Amino acid sequence: MMKNHICNSLWYGDERPRWLGPVPYEYPSYLTGELPGDYGFDVAGLSKDPEAFQRYFNFEILHARWAMLAALGALVPELLDLIGAFHFVEPIWWKVGYSKLKGDTLDYLGIPGLHFAGSQGVIVIAICQVLLMVGPEYARYCGIEALEPLGIFLPGDINYPGGALFDPLNLSNDPVAFEDLKVKEIKNGRLAMVAWLGFYIQAAITGKGPIQNLLDHIADPFHNNIVAAFKSL
Repeated sequence: MMKNHICNSLWYGDERPRWLGPVPYEYPSYLTGELPGDYGFDVAGLSKDPEAFQRYFNFEILHARWAMLAALGALVPELLDLIGAFHFVEPIWWKVGYSKLKGDTLDYLGIPGLHFAGSQGVIVIAICQVLLMVGPEYARYCGIEALEPLGIFLPGDINYPGGALFDPLNLSNDPVAFEDLKVKEIKNGRLAMVAWLGFYIQAAITGKGPIQNLLDHIADPFHNNIVAAFKSL
């Protein structure tokens, strides 16, 4: 049975919005609208198994959050550099990784001497990233109980742990508003994942960053668009 605060939200339950809107369609019965972002879309039947469904949801939340953070990291340096607010040695996201593959030294935030692992090779950087992620990923995979031996006790679950560490603004105090925030998070996360597909394609075709591609399109939308880009290949 669905929780009362979920029932009070228009994004959950049988009356929630569906991906085809008013178009008649027989939606899967196993998608009951209990999870945020459930629009009844599963044309491949991947979520028939409840355990697999929960696992896919956990993975989607994880990738959505990383995509939003990564999009911020790709857009902000280029934007700050273009408006002259901050100078980066290399503001274009994909060129940063490429320069490291060439053996260049990376100065974080464009500050000379602020290297951390930026002066090391790609393998060393990869090892540092793995070490930094082992703890958080282990805690995420095992659930919030994995943090209890460290004296960290959280009130939520694996996807929404809550507490002072993960909810310092107390956004979960209002249960109905919290459920709506979950929907907003997954919607923006899905948009970020799709945006990253666009970032990759733009980088491969134009060699520019997403902000510069947007400015080029605004300046001349008839000659700077996806159709013209593919024609130029």
